Amino acid sequence: MDIVIWILIIAFFVLSFVGILFPIIPSVLVLWLGFLAYHFFIDNAELGWVFYSIMVIFTIILIGADVIANSYFVKKYGGSKRGEQVAAVAVIVGSFIVPPFGILVVPFVAVLVTELIQKRSTKEAFRASVGSFIGFLSGSLAKVVIQLIMIIWFLSPLHFSI
Repeated sequence: MDIVIWILIIAFFVLSFVGILFPIIPSVLVLWLGFLAYHFFIDNAELGWVFYSIMVIFTIILIGADVIANSYFVKKYGGSKRGEQVAAVAVIVGSFIVPPFGILVVPFVAVLVTELIQKRSTKEAFRASVGSFIGFLSGSLAKVVIQLIMIIWFLSPLHFSI
């Protein structure tokens, strides 16, 4: 039975990375399903309050990283508040349109059009679109790193000794 649960845990961890490319899959929730599967089906005493407290902190950072990166880069590259909002929605919509490339192309085009509608010059609109692209890539990179840290912590003997 433990082998089946471990396969399920590994599947959850892999699926959490798929969620980075397909935002419709809630990466952090799927990652937590792996932790909880271990806790409830393998050993409910091994992962203590320190482990879960640290994972909650990482979860908050994980959620914030995506939002902060997208917002920061759209602003940095001259985008409007509306452009930031459209980029966030376009990432989700883009995950359904020619995945995984849609999450790169749809926000770029959506921000470009949004900025042009707001009477920005073509150069300013294009620059804001580049910002949304860089924001998405940097947010995704941050998510990969944070999720890897969480999984490594889970698999490492560190959580056993604390």
